[in-house]
Amino acid sequence: MELFEKLTRDALFLWTTIDPIGTLALFSALTVGFSRERQNKIALKAIIYSAIILTIAIVLGQVVLTYLGIQLISFQLSGGIILFLFGLQMIFKSSPQEEKLPGKEPDHEMAVFPLAVPSIASPGSLMAVIIVTDNNVYKISTQFFTWLMLVVILAFTYFLMRQSHRIMKIIGKNGSSILVRIMGMILAALSIEIIMNVLKIPEWIKETTAR
Repeated sequence: MELFEKLTRDALFLWTTIDPIGTLALFSALTVGFSRERQNKIALKAIIYSAIILTIAIVLGQVVLTYLGIQLISFQLSGGIILFLFGLQMIFKSSPQEEKLPGKEPDHEMAVFPLAVPSIASPGSLMAVIIVTDNNVYKISTQFFTWLMLVVILAFTYFLMRQSHRIMKIIGKNGSSILVRIMGMILAALSIEIIMNVLKIPEWIKETTAR
C-alpha cells in the first residue's frame, strides 16, 4: 500500500514537472505544417533524449551532489522552493511554453532544444527525479518502479505528440492553457509538501496536537 501511495504521488509529481500538455502545445506550434512522418521522428528523438537525460539524473544526480558536498536535505529544500516557483510560473504565464518558441530549426536540433531541454527534461523534472529516488530513503527496487513510472509518462508524452493534430483540435489553445494551470496548482501543492516534510512540520504538528 505504501509503495502504491508513493508511486501515485511520484506519478503526479513527474507528470506536473514533465508537463506533457505544455509539451504538446509547444510541439504543435513548432511542427505546424510538417508531414506526419517528420513530426513522429522529431517526437521520438525528443523522448529518447529526454529519457537518457532523466535516467542519468536518477543514476548520477545524487552522486554528483555528494561529490560537491551538497546534502540532499538542502537540495530537497531548495528544489521544493524552485518547484513551487515553477508551479507559479505555470499558473500565471500567458500561454503554455510561449517563451520557448524559437524559429524553425533542423529536426535534430529542434528535438534537443526546446523539446527535450528545457520542455520535457526541464530543471523541475531533473530535480523531481532526484528527489523521488533518494538513495538514503528508497530501496533500489522502489527506485526502479519510480523509473518505470517515468518511462510510462514519457511514453504517454510521446503518444500525445504523435496525436498533436487531433488533440489540439479538441482541446484548443484555451483548453491546454487551463490544463497547464491546473497542473501548476498541483505542482505548487506538491512542492509545499516537500518543504514541509524536509522541515518536519507534519511531525511537529502531531506532537503539538498530542499535548
